[in-house]
Amino acid sequence: MKITNARVIVCSPGRNLVTLKIETDQGLTGLGDATLNGRELAVAAYLTEHVLPCLIGRDAHQIEDIWQYLYKGAYWRRGPVTMTAIAAVDTALWDLKAKAADMPLYQLLGGKSRTGVMVYGHANGTDIEHTVDEVLRYADMGYRAIRAQGGVPGLDKVYGVDASGSRFYEPADSELPAEHDWSTEKYLLHTPKLFERIREKLGFEHHLLHDVHHRLTPIEAGRLGKSLEPCKLFWIEDPTPAENQEAFRLIRQHTTTPVAVGEVFNSIWDCKDLVQNQLVDYLRTTVVHAGGITHLRRIADLAALYQVRTGCHGATDLSPVCMGAALHFDLWVPNFGIQEYMPHTEETDAVFPHAYTFKDGMLYPGDVPGHGVEIDEKLAARYPYKRAYLPVNRLQHDGTVWNW
Repeated sequence: MKITNARVIVCSPGRNLVTLKIETDQGLTGLGDATLNGRELAVAAYLTEHVLPCLIGRDAHQIEDIWQYLYKGAYWRRGPVTMTAIAAVDTALWDLKAKAADMPLYQLLGGKSRTGVMVYGHANGTDIEHTVDEVLRYADMGYRAIRAQGGVPGLDKVYGVDASGSRFYEPADSELPAEHDWSTEKYLLHTPKLFERIREKLGFEHHLLHDVHHRLTPIEAGRLGKSLEPCKLFWIEDPTPAENQEAFRLIRQHTTTPVAVGEVFNSIWDCKDLVQNQLVDYLRTTVVHAGGITHLRRIADLAALYQVRTGCHGATDLSPVCMGAALHFDLWVPNFGIQEYMPHTEETDAVFPHAYTFKDGMLYPGDVPGHGVEIDEKLAARYPYKRAYLPVNRLQHDGTVWNW
């Protein structure tokens, strides 16, 4: 099965998305996600100029060889643009291979390890009572696991909080970066009160999760985790920047609240020390940003040796193509933990018709050949690229740029 053509499709049906389409001499096509929030055009250009010319004429079945060719051939390895481009090719090739075998992708990976994929939804509110109401609403929708983010008194804007109540929250919302204020002191005082109130109203039958978004020092993160222990969170996510992985040892010394990290990781090398030293409980690495299914399987295998489970990123900065591929991976991977799920807009779903479905807090990838997601290119052409940036944070008391 020879690759005859490969091209990049950029569209913005609710948010900017980059899709790689690979065509073969057998008339089959495979899709890969190449979206990188804020760097979409960089990935699209890298794919078009440097990667795609190397694919024409190659055997699409040789996934491992092509992966190594692209990874080892990029002498400056592991950067987010390079690994996202490789992921797009890899995902499209797995899609093609499964279609050629006339089976759903999870079967090609080794079959089901579970009946469905538990996902968590995003509940957020402007204050404690509003957040509690939203959490209860998600519970009523059937979610068994819910991420809760609330506004903090004294701060104008907090990541993850959309006052409109829309399920399609998109933080990349302006042509130039918006600037928000931040106070760690106010956040640390407020957050335990939020989760105490949620547990008071919700009880302990549902999983609760919370995203700290890299904003705390290790000792502050340990303090937060300790204060949340009575609320029995499923995890706190990204409690401190992961560049210094040794910092997570300090968090471990002070709390038993589980820790998740890794949505910004690009390779197994970003995960290695955290996993082998058992400093995290869940890895958030994704199909699209960590080299595709081929590489994510290696990361998951390493994690399994240390009883670390997967918890893949799944916000709307991953297209339905990535979600479809991730669900097939989730259905197979032995050490699965949970899958993030943010529904896309109706416009996005129309551009990317897909086989996966949601029911009672679970996602099911479907049984059509491949990863089950296609693209309507004519419809995609109606939604041209729109420049959009994520915000920048500044400390409230002196204006210092802080982690967003």
